[in-house]
Amino acid sequence: MRILAFPGFANAYNSVRPEVETFIGLANKGHDVTVMIPEGSNALRYYQDAGIKVLFGYPKRKVCLETIKALRAELKLHDYDVVYATNSKTIPNAAFACIGLPVKLVAYRGTTGGLYRHDPSAYLTMLHPRVDGVICVSEAVRQDILQQVWKGKDQVVTIHKGHNLDWYQHTAADLSEFGVTDNDFTVVCACNVRPSKGIEVMLTAAEQLTDLTNFHLLLVGKGLDQEPYRSLIAQHPMKDRIHVTGYRKNAPEIITACDVLVQPSISGEGLPRAVMEAMSCGTPTIVTTTGGGKEVVVDGSTGFVVPVKDANAIAEKVRFFHRNPQSITEFGVAGKAKLVNEFSTKNTVDKFEQYFQQL
Repeated sequence: MRILAFPGFANAYNSVRPEVETFIGLANKGHDVTVMIPEGSNALRYYQDAGIKVLFGYPKRKVCLETIKALRAELKLHDYDVVYATNSKTIPNAAFACIGLPVKLVAYRGTTGGLYRHDPSAYLTMLHPRVDGVICVSEAVRQDILQQVWKGKDQVVTIHKGHNLDWYQHTAADLSEFGVTDNDFTVVCACNVRPSKGIEVMLTAAEQLTDLTNFHLLLVGKGLDQEPYRSLIAQHPMKDRIHVTGYRKNAPEIITACDVLVQPSISGEGLPRAVMEAMSCGTPTIVTTTGGGKEVVVDGSTGFVVPVKDANAIAEKVRFFHRNPQSITEFGVAGKAKLVNEFSTKNTVDKFEQYFQQL
């Protein structure tokens, strides 16, 4: 097949690596893959090293005539079978570029919620009549999409993003910069903060853990130094043991150094990347029932799945790991095994290939 991928971009390569490795995997299987990316993309050298054709371009807005013209010219010049677009800017521009051309357009969806039939902007992305299929990052996302699409429900599929343990053969971060010692028990929340991430729930859970004198909480990501989180932390009974790191490119190394990762999300999750990274690093996870986290975490084996907004349940599971340090290793080993067996890059590439071919 001849495939044109039109992905987004991010500041940290680890956040786009599963996507990049999928395209490289398809190329390694003999498919003719082209990617259209910004000139400053941090994935550029990986595509170039893999021998993938690179086009430079990224839309300035949801409907960018310059981008549509350039993409349409490329599609007319070569006989592409599939165009795969991944975000709110690349999908509408790809959709308009594909009108009238014999190519299948596949869109990616990574979050639950926010898509409604009554919202006109939805018809620029998932509900655009030119979209032929949708790849969802989790079954939770797929079920959400199925409630909104008008046609082609059988072409809305779930393909989890694959990971590779080899990506995470790194040294654990030194947490001493936060005042954390090797004898401390550390929980990490890693996310770019939005209300849906449930950080307030984690802070409430931490209030129940103040008696654990060696317990520390690391909050990694953008937005945690803003309100209401700044005030909540300043007034917290264990504020001296809550550490706000800000955005970190070495988030996987920090996750590796921590004992447990908690994802306290209350809505909107697709498949939390931090959870997959934690499994890859051998760090057990506590996730909520919202979104796709429950699809990868085996409750009581690789981590725990707790109800949404249940701070008591989070605190209880944190105490379990604190009381049973050997379980941290056991759960971590089980998480790695599950990732290798079910959520590998190879499995993801195979599923992409099968889906594109049947489409």
